[in-house]
Amino acid sequence: MTRALKYLALLGYLVFLAFPLLWLLSTALKTPQEMAALDPTWIPRRPTLANFADAFAEQDLVGAGLRSLVVAVATALITVALALPAAYALARFRGVAGKIAIGWVLVSQVFPVVLIIIPLFMVLRRMELVNTLAGLTVVHVTFVMPFALWMLRGYVRAVPRELEEAAAVDGAGRLRALAAVVAPLLAPGVVATLLFSFISSWNEFMFALVILKDPGVETLPLTLVRFVGPEGVARLGPLAAASLLATVPSLVFFATIQRRLRSGLMAGAVKG
Repeated sequence: MTRALKYLALLGYLVFLAFPLLWLLSTALKTPQEMAALDPTWIPRRPTLANFADAFAEQDLVGAGLRSLVVAVATALITVALALPAAYALARFRGVAGKIAIGWVLVSQVFPVVLIIIPLFMVLRRMELVNTLAGLTVVHVTFVMPFALWMLRGYVRAVPRELEEAAAVDGAGRLRALAAVVAPLLAPGVVATLLFSFISSWNEFMFALVILKDPGVETLPLTLVRFVGPEGVARLGPLAAASLLATVPSLVFFATIQRRLRSGLMAGAVKG
């Protein structure tokens, strides 16, 4: 009975998560007449791909998607490259400075985006990074870094110090101990941080809206907004089709990196 209730709760949770995607798919396949009907249906009566064709014809979805992909991948890699050594230092070398650094990381999450976006824009303008993907990447790394640092610090603290001490007794230096002993155990944390950084950058809208002004450098979230008219009237069909396509890279990235996460957990178990 208990197991049945667990499966039922899990099924309900899956339905809750899948509902937006299913509704997007249903809307993307409907004709304008069906979307305007007073009695909406889940399954389109006359499925059509016209909304997908209109979305590609009206906006540069491929170009915007590629730009978002470049920014998201760069953000994920740079964030992990910077946060990993910092997280190791904060986790292993404890002291007053480390406590102050962790306190600042937590405090930085309290500031609202609206409070820092104007000073950030002024700094980027002086550095001539406004309206560039490089400037947006720098902003995304800065925005994602605190939480990524906090995540990786928890994974580093979970690795026993005794493993590094045993490696030192066997004659391994610190760098070799880190590469051969600690790194495999941190693989799940690195993968989880990569996933978090990628999705946060891929879905980010506010910073991109302020920094990017040229349509030729717009990311995908900004391009999706163009399906909403000046009076706030949205073209639901093309918007649903484009939004559905915008979720594909995140799902593919998650499906690909999930295997790495599972293999990393297994490697960590063996190493432990």
